[in-house]
Amino acid sequence: MQLGSSSNCKTGSMNMGFQNSQFLLDFKTTQVGNLGFLYEPRCTKVRNSCLGSLKPLNYSVFYEPKWSKRNFSCSKVLKTQNYAQREVGFLERVEKKKGLLSFRVKSLMGVGNLVEKDDVVDEKAVADGGGGGGGGYDAIVIGSGIGGLVAATQLAVKGAKVLVLEKYVIPGGSSGFYERDGYTFDVGSSVMFGFSDKGNLNLITQALAAVGCKMEVIPDPTTVHFHLPNNLSVQVHRGYEDFISELTSKFPHEKEGILKFYNECWKKAVECLTLAYYLPQNAGAIARNFIKDPEVLAFIDAECFIVSTVSALQTPMINASMVLCDRHFGGINYPVGGVGGIATSLAKGLVDYGSEILYRANVTSIIVDDGKAVGVRLSDGREFFAKTVISNATRWDTFGKLLKKQDLPKEEENFQKVYVKAPSFLSIHMGVRAEVLPPDTDCHHFVLEDDWKNLEEPYGSIFLSIPTILDSSLAPEGRHILHIFTTSSIEDWQGLSTKEYEAKKELVADKIISRLEKKLFPGLKSSIEFKEVGTPKTHRRYLARDSGTYGPMPRNVPKGLLGMPFNTTAINGLYCVGDSCFPGQGVIAVAFSGVMCAHRVAADVGLEKKSPVLDAGLLGVLGWLRSLA
Repeated sequence: MQLGSSSNCKTGSMNMGFQNSQFLLDFKTTQVGNLGFLYEPRCTKVRNSCLGSLKPLNYSVFYEPKWSKRNFSCSKVLKTQNYAQREVGFLERVEKKKGLLSFRVKSLMGVGNLVEKDDVVDEKAVADGGGGGGGGYDAIVIGSGIGGLVAATQLAVKGAKVLVLEKYVIPGGSSGFYERDGYTFDVGSSVMFGFSDKGNLNLITQALAAVGCKMEVIPDPTTVHFHLPNNLSVQVHRGYEDFISELTSKFPHEKEGILKFYNECWKKAVECLTLAYYLPQNAGAIARNFIKDPEVLAFIDAECFIVSTVSALQTPMINASMVLCDRHFGGINYPVGGVGGIATSLAKGLVDYGSEILYRANVTSIIVDDGKAVGVRLSDGREFFAKTVISNATRWDTFGKLLKKQDLPKEEENFQKVYVKAPSFLSIHMGVRAEVLPPDTDCHHFVLEDDWKNLEEPYGSIFLSIPTILDSSLAPEGRHILHIFTTSSIEDWQGLSTKEYEAKKELVADKIISRLEKKLFPGLKSSIEFKEVGTPKTHRRYLARDSGTYGPMPRNVPKGLLGMPFNTTAINGLYCVGDSCFPGQGVIAVAFSGVMCAHRVAADVGLEKKSPVLDAGLLGVLGWLRSLA
């Protein structure tokens, strides 16, 4: 919100994408901690002009108890229809015994601009935390990662009232973004699957379309350029035949085996999601049915490592097939403006469908009453209640931190036996002078220089994204973004003083950059204009992921996805979504998890039909399958 002074009043303006509003009002200004100022309107006129078709304009009520140390606590959403040239009276300041009520307009990302409205507010519902103490929501979603947002929006489209609670100030989690010095950085991977306009795996496109959103995308002609031991260089072209031609030209003696393995992925990707035949199988075992050359098998290990941070022998065939197929069928498509736009668009769609998303809402516990999850408690003491609770946190955060020890179900013990936390990452976000990159540089690179055995070792392999190759608007003119990440364990960063921690960050980052300078970009160090280094501790802090982990990793060679839990849990009313659930890590996988979770919850709250007998049988079969892992 932009504020400008005049003689007797201040002018505020806001833009919400589908409408502009101009208003004149007199403000009382109150300092609000280090967040800035709270502007409380004293007078009352606003004029809205509609730029498109009539849409509901969502308002959120903010409540600031006088005894609270928090700046704001947010409750329910009110709606009013927005008509062209309609004047809307502002609610005059209301003093109550235990606080004051003011209003903010719901922005595209929920961190809104300040406005007031004359609707009648149920103050008790506000004070009770939005749920009114009686489950006013159909579902509460903890976290706004892609899995959580897909589940939330799919439920909202079905008519559910959903509340998403996000610890940070914007949505997205590891698919979010941040801005520094004119650069827009993706928090996590810039390799976007599921974003095409065709096929069955374009789940991101479908999720956005479900809430009336569409994003402009830029096709990436090369999924990834591998730089591997023995000077092996392989570009994974968008065209399937082009990729197969390049790979078989490197290994002509394995042409038949290469074709058979990748054809298995190409033809069976959708079937893999539904056929029990593939559920217990791993990509490495299937590859070994067709291929004998250890270097080709090592290359397939590197392919799978990008998908799952483990080798092909430990990567379920379902996960491998989804990625190794969709990159050629739908292709990699980068969203204009950055990956963070996906979550922002889904959050907007959620609000447009009458549900809510609250930021700076740090969930610290799941409330269980008589064996059923009924709500959540925030770090500031607020409580929200719903018919169901969906956790988009990791399995370790959900069952190790958000639930009391006595509420932990026994089936989680089996999960802990089969899976451990995958390593986190050291991430380096850099802005560099554009001339350091050779012409025709690809957007994505995977670097493993010397020894195949270093693939899974900490700092052994490097993944590099240069999203400005596709979208130059992400950086100042004449600059490129380099987003570098490599596996790292949080244990490697524990027990250090602040000085030691900062020194180690610089030392490790310098070694990684030196490797890229030697292998790909001579003069890279001298071209750096901006650099920021993140460690597993950074990922733990900002993404609320236990040990900074990016999901589960099998302890040993798994039986495919047999041990991977589905969305339901042993606690009635509690569901999980995201990379700790079937089918696992990756954008397509977590989106698929979100769709499945929404269907399950919708059936359980009565928005879709279900058969109790069939449900009980299916859940029994799934539990039995997990016990086989």
